[in-house]
Amino acid sequence: MPYEPGSPECRVLIDCKGQIETMLLSLEKIDNSRHIRDQLVAVYNQLEGLHELQRRQGQDSVVGASAL
Repeated sequence: MPYEPGSPECRVLIDCKGQIETMLLSLEKIDNSRHIRDQLVAVYNQLEGLHELQRRQGQDSVVGASAL
């Protein structure tokens, strides 16, 4: 995942998603871990949704500030 500058909240979300990616790679080596990996993917997708909201809020505030 490429580095993406932004708010402190975005940085936390990026770090969390990266940690989940690392866990998924590690768990691939363990038999019978599919259920856990599926759950981690679901959490990753929820974090991505939050991250998208943060990005949109950041864009909205930049647009709003430039309109002033």
